[in-house]
Amino acid sequence: MKAVITVTGRDSVGIIAAVSAYCAERSVNIQDISQSVLSEFFAMIMLTDIDSMKGTFADFADGLAELGRKRGLDIRAMHEDIFNTMHHV
Repeated sequence: MKAVITVTGRDSVGIIAAVSAYCAERSVNIQDISQSVLSEFFAMIMLTDIDSMKGTFADFADGLAELGRKRGLDIRAMHEDIFNTMHHV
């Protein structure tokens, strides 16, 4: 299964490193990443493989949200099933 992670907020050093480290600690593999900095604003989308993830998806998503709060960012994780349902035409 896959999950989509989005990160938005003011740009600062180490955002990608922090999110990547969080994923690695939970055995979540980053398959693709796209990021942009527009003036002082940072935006990133990650596609991840969660088949080998340690723990539950809910705990993973909550942990990312908490990481975001600590860094002044909005970080969200969306399970592939929800993403596909929301974008099905």
